[in-house]
Amino acid sequence: MPTFEITPALGVAIMMNNYFHDVATALMMASAFVLHAIVRTEAAMNTPVATVFFLKMHKQMVKFFRFSLWWIIIGGVPRTIFYTSFEWNHFADKLQVPALMIKHLLMAGAVIYGIRAWRRLKVKVVELRESLSPEMRAEVDK
Repeated sequence: MPTFEITPALGVAIMMNNYFHDVATALMMASAFVLHAIVRTEAAMNTPVATVFFLKMHKQMVKFFRFSLWWIIIGGVPRTIFYTSFEWNHFADKLQVPALMIKHLLMAGAVIYGIRAWRRLKVKVVELRESLSPEMRAEVDK
């Protein structure tokens, strides 16, 4: 993999991209955890009002999920291009390659978990939506 000459401005841009890429991964996972908690609360309450609240929250959280997924994909391109010259060399010089490998395994696991959790949640959303009266469904769509 080729290495690139990194100017200070490019270094800052790469560092910020990498930081936001990691934040997007955490945002995806956190949004799945939050919705999981809301699903459990909705199930415990088991009322149409709780279902409407969950479905409205789901609509909002989907925006976070999509943003984070697209940032992971798009932000991953420059991260991959500059990986050898920016991240790998820095960690290899400090003998922290195992830590870097563990970090990437954890992040990949977080993304996979986030996607799987959201896909499972989609089934629950359809079930809950169908369980509502037409008036309550209209409330969700507001």
